[in-house]
Amino acid sequence: MSGSRWPSKAGLPALLAVFSSLFAAGSSAAQVPLLLWSSDGLPPLATSAEGHVTSIDQLTAYLTAALGSGPHTVLLFLQDKLSKDDFTVFGGVFGNKQDGAFQNLEAALRSSSSSVTLPALEWSGSSAVLPLLQEKLGVSPLLVDADTLSHLSINTSVSNLLLINLPYCSGSHKSCKEVLHNNDQIIGKVLSIMKSQNILYTAIYTGIQPSRVISEMSVPEQSVGRSLLQEAVTNASMPIIYRVSGSPCIMLWAEHIILTLSPSGPGIDLAKETASVEGSMCNGSYSLLHLNYSSGITLSFAMSQRLYPVSARNWFTLDSVQLQVNDSTVSFTGRRGIYAPAEYSFHCQTVRNYQDGLLVPDPKTPSQWRLDFEDFQIQGFGLANGTNFSYASDCAGFFTPGIWMGLLTSLLMLFIFVYGLHMIMQLNTMDRFDDPKGPSISVPQTE
Repeated sequence: MSGSRWPSKAGLPALLAVFSSLFAAGSSAAQVPLLLWSSDGLPPLATSAEGHVTSIDQLTAYLTAALGSGPHTVLLFLQDKLSKDDFTVFGGVFGNKQDGAFQNLEAALRSSSSSVTLPALEWSGSSAVLPLLQEKLGVSPLLVDADTLSHLSINTSVSNLLLINLPYCSGSHKSCKEVLHNNDQIIGKVLSIMKSQNILYTAIYTGIQPSRVISEMSVPEQSVGRSLLQEAVTNASMPIIYRVSGSPCIMLWAEHIILTLSPSGPGIDLAKETASVEGSMCNGSYSLLHLNYSSGITLSFAMSQRLYPVSARNWFTLDSVQLQVNDSTVSFTGRRGIYAPAEYSFHCQTVRNYQDGLLVPDPKTPSQWRLDFEDFQIQGFGLANGTNFSYASDCAGFFTPGIWMGLLTSLLMLFIFVYGLHMIMQLNTMDRFDDPKGPSISVPQTE
């Protein structure tokens, strides 16, 4: 079950902060957020990882526990559209909180005995919350508003499902904020009426559909995703994984693996071929990945990790890459910067064995074969994220040639400015002047 159990004083700011962090993680499916709070208490909800999308089955299981026994009065605030963006943009998190559009909702979360938030509830064309509540409560929904509710007599000895429909905007940000603010006022009025009548209730705020649908590639739940530098997956190719007892041990991904015999020769893209990992092995200090292609080509990656006392942490290095074509074998060493902390993965846009590449040909096995990896990422240790790469250590240096040129130019201009200022400060005025009106100086002459 996805979500977090909030303490009674958490309020909407903490909720919006979580929404912001979860929005950065993203998801491949359309989602709607769901807020649930109660004046009578809710059962505990296990905390799950950020970015997890709650399924309808998981929501059903939780509502069964929350509404399973005794009569309940449920307020369903069902908005036409709702997404996490509505909270981050119009909630006042990045500006003055007094200008936020959800002030009454924030107050309700503060005053409730317990609350639950599901930042990402799966959505598949229509809202399933209303029919799910009908099934759990065994009653039909009663459509009400703040005015009719104030004159309505509610029988708390039976279950009640009160539906409050809320509109959504379709114009600019300003009009959207106004509509959401008006909806928040309606929520505040309804909750005030329930409080004045001393009725215990459970309230749910969600949307019929998302207001913003992020278009991303759908990745099946059982498939292996690719997490590169903490960015969203945008490539359909899956990494190559070597598993030991069902757990990932080595992971490699490259958009292209180009193998050519000479600079002018035709290239072979091994990334488009199917490779087996037979013959691979790994342990705590050494990993070996064998890629056996159907064309008879074999690539081997040897990695090791050890403790470096200077940094007081373990680092892994790609010691060698071996290429076997038919009966010939070529080896390359990765001594030019192919390393990363043991718990990280290594990423580089280009890894090759020519033109000052990161792979250095072994002089014992000279060859004209050219090996070129594009968008290369590898990890041989510490795969704690399961089927995803860990945080990537990139080969790109911080000081690029453009940055160096800018720094040197700035230093040169600064030197010229300081030198000129120094020369100006060294100028002195004359302390004596000739007086043209005074007597002339006579120099006596002696014969």
